Amino acid sequence: MNLSSTPGPLAGFTVAVTAERRREELAALLERRGARVVLAPAITIVPLRDDRALHAATAACVGLAPEIVVATTGIGFRGWLEAAEGWGMGDPLRAALGRARLIARGAKPCGAIRAADLSEDWSAATESSEEILERLLAQGIAGRRIAVQLHGGPQSELTDALRAAGAAVVEIPVYRWTLPSDITPVRRLVTQLTAGQIDAVTFTSAPAVRALLDIAGDEAGQVLDAFRGPTMAACVGPVTAASLVQQDVPVVMPLRSRLGALVKTVTDELPRRTPKLSVAGDTLEIRGHAVLIDGRVQPLAPAAMAILGSLSARPGAVVSKERLVASLPRGTDGHAVDVAIARLRTALGGGGHIETVIKRGYRLRVDGPA
Repeated sequence: MNLSSTPGPLAGFTVAVTAERRREELAALLERRGARVVLAPAITIVPLRDDRALHAATAACVGLAPEIVVATTGIGFRGWLEAAEGWGMGDPLRAALGRARLIARGAKPCGAIRAADLSEDWSAATESSEEILERLLAQGIAGRRIAVQLHGGPQSELTDALRAAGAAVVEIPVYRWTLPSDITPVRRLVTQLTAGQIDAVTFTSAPAVRALLDIAGDEAGQVLDAFRGPTMAACVGPVTAASLVQQDVPVVMPLRSRLGALVKTVTDELPRRTPKLSVAGDTLEIRGHAVLIDGRVQPLAPAAMAILGSLSARPGAVVSKERLVASLPRGTDGHAVDVAIARLRTALGGGGHIETVIKRGYRLRVDGPA
């Protein structure tokens, strides 16, 4: 048997990455743990460094002399300062920021504020705009001058609520999200999701969730069904997860919205979801595209994996050939089942793991729960 001796904790699983920024880092962390990674960036960041809107908003911010400045992302806050430097507005902007109360939407913008030799007045523990809004409204902002650094697009729920409470608001559009120029990888991911070939999808931003469903189009319902079924949706934090949760999709997320914490959550959670059975004296753990045999990984062809998945779904029970035909990726016929069974037996080591029940079908020779 071609068995590796030291599989990573994610060996046998296929995990999709929808992020553009830091996608190589995220993919490397997952691959280091044994996962097969599918890269499908669902969005791309378009900097607005040379955009007239950002220039005008920066000038308006300096002229407004804001009393409160809300920094929503680290990359956006840094990009804003860099753009201002390029226009010769760096010093006036820093002076305006230094006189204002700086509010950060979590640790990343907090770090960017400190890296600019500025100090935040307060940081939202939940990393959500809702928490920022609640705090400002509780303090009273009528007549206050507030600048809000946007993240990827308009944040109308926040800015409209601030204006409705009597504040004068300047919006700072540092960058925006858009669909990637080539959506082929995302379309391919949609096909894989609807075919049940993806074990988990990672999301690091709310726009990536929306973009995946937009690109899926008529198949968006099937994608959501996949997330409600066999495919785990792993989100970096509650803001990213919100639109999925609203559509009754169960999500997993780390306690802290960090890339490393997201990878740990995926690493901890995926193995918990896989069937583990004692079969013919061996412990089998059935994963997405491989089976672990006594802790050693054995990759399987799609047909053999489908057969094993159907048998393990009814451990010890006889599964008819007709049901097994239906489980094959391309359907085909009973002969294809016989071929897949033969190859599966070889892959498992020929130790009597699968029993033929004459004229009825096949079953796993289960010893009991592993």
